[in-house]
Amino acid sequence: MALKEDLEQIAEAAASFAADGEQVSAVFAAELPGGERVYLCAYGEGDAVTWLALDEGGEPITDREQVRAAASLVALSEVAVDSAGGGELDELRSRLVALRLTENPPGIDEAEEAVIALQQTLGSSPRLATADFLDEVGAATKRLEESLGEASESPFALAMKSASHAVESLTSDVETHYKKELT
Repeated sequence: MALKEDLEQIAEAAASFAADGEQVSAVFAAELPGGERVYLCAYGEGDAVTWLALDEGGEPITDREQVRAAASLVALSEVAVDSAGGGELDELRSRLVALRLTENPPGIDEAEEAVIALQQTLGSSPRLATADFLDEVGAATKRLEESLGEASESPFALAMKSASHAVESLTSDVETHYKKELT
């Protein structure tokens, strides 16, 4: 079954755990290193957000480590998608095409190919947050940065390093506002 259909089924299952007035506002999919798929569901009621992680069968997960791992993968994947190639790949691709047409500097073809490869690696939503996805995005971004002649430290690597606060913020929010008791 495709990820989109999985997410739709999980959203239906997640709705059964919504409190009065709550609605399922988002479902994120993560695959843990052991291969377990976890769906992190956000529930909204006004400005309040609560969380619940469901397994592939739509049952709540109460294992704290599994929930933290899924939240971490989701957060890191979102940062990776937003940071890869400066986050504006369509704009970068357009500028590279214009540069090729006006100046055609050496290496421009490699840079254009690297942008296309990164866009293909990122794909489109919905995405499955996995360690492999993060590695693939990192490799494709490194290729792009090298083709552009990035001599200093990688902007992508810096963004991922600084993501620890965002990851901890999300995992803390998930734990603090979890719909079930975590063990």
